Amino acid sequence: MPMTRISDDDLRFDISTRAVHAGQDPDPTTGAIMTPIFQTSTYVQPKLGEHKGFEYARTRNPTRDALERNLASLEGARHGFAFSSGMAATEAILKLLSAGDHVVSGENLYGGTHRLMVQVLERFGLKFTFVDGRDPANFERAMTPATKLVFVETPTNPMMRLVDLGAIGEIAAARNLYFVVDNTFATPIFQQPLALGANIVVHSTTKFINGHSDIVGGAVLTSLDEVAERLAFLQNAAGAVPGPFDCWLTLRGTKTLVLRMKKHDENGRRVAEWLTQQPSVKHVYYPGLPDHPQHALACSQMRGFGGMISFDMGSLDNASTVAEGTELFSLAESLGGVESLIGHPATMTHASVPQDLRESMGLTLGLLRISVGIEDPDDLVADLEQAMHAVG
Repeated sequence: MPMTRISDDDLRFDISTRAVHAGQDPDPTTGAIMTPIFQTSTYVQPKLGEHKGFEYARTRNPTRDALERNLASLEGARHGFAFSSGMAATEAILKLLSAGDHVVSGENLYGGTHRLMVQVLERFGLKFTFVDGRDPANFERAMTPATKLVFVETPTNPMMRLVDLGAIGEIAAARNLYFVVDNTFATPIFQQPLALGANIVVHSTTKFINGHSDIVGGAVLTSLDEVAERLAFLQNAAGAVPGPFDCWLTLRGTKTLVLRMKKHDENGRRVAEWLTQQPSVKHVYYPGLPDHPQHALACSQMRGFGGMISFDMGSLDNASTVAEGTELFSLAESLGGVESLIGHPATMTHASVPQDLRESMGLTLGLLRISVGIEDPDDLVADLEQAMHAVG
């Protein structure tokens, strides 16, 4: 299967320009400026052993090709692969390994990632060690001769911890390990892991990249040719690929990604600062706040802080009162859409994480996570304010 590539020439353009144009040539048949939805399962071949680059839609689809090239350009990668969900993308990366291989991972992960690692892949012989990712030395201490891969999120979900990508990149490179970064929260607009030492980036494209809460998808980006070759095989062999309409919707989302992320960031900073002034809020977790313990690191490796905020209301009752009392913040899982969402990680996104691990990270029953949308910030603050009035 031909690799999905992005020309180095495209990188001379700003990321806002590439978000609109990369990977998307006008349709050669009609001149349509928007990538068509190639809603087909198979392709007619002129003769035996001869085709036009497309044989079967699980293997390749022109709409998916355009999305993969676009996302690769945004991350500064040579290769991009789209999957049917963020979890499918993560699973494909971990399938680069073999039984007996060891992974060192940051302990604060999306609950579904932790579940996939511990409850699914450990049964097939992979081994995982989870460490506090705030100290790079923790990764080094956890490594064994069987370690093959380092996996992190930054900022983390939902505690908003950061990982020093440059430091971990040096540790991984010295041992010839794969270094994987889940860049879903920051997106390539605010953080470029491949430029900071990572060699594989994963996204849940369901979130900010699509941005409209109407698809489920994932992506893996890399510049390692040998990894790309293996991922292409796994993508086809396992078949967890997105349909062409979902790819088209995601491409529509990337065109406004830069604009949306700037608004998420603007609103996120405003809401986070307001939360710090509320007596009923025990703690606010947001790397854009000057008192965040890793604020300096955030400023050095990120170009914005985004719209993801967690805050502790002190008890489950208080958290429930706020989560169920908002009007503009909808109580729902997921994040990254244009609309604001509020969730309770301990009973929703991270319910599958063992309680002792949740508590050791500070993921309490009083913790709420909000995805700040692109609405008017005064309206969002007023909504949270009226919900908190009911807290005793």
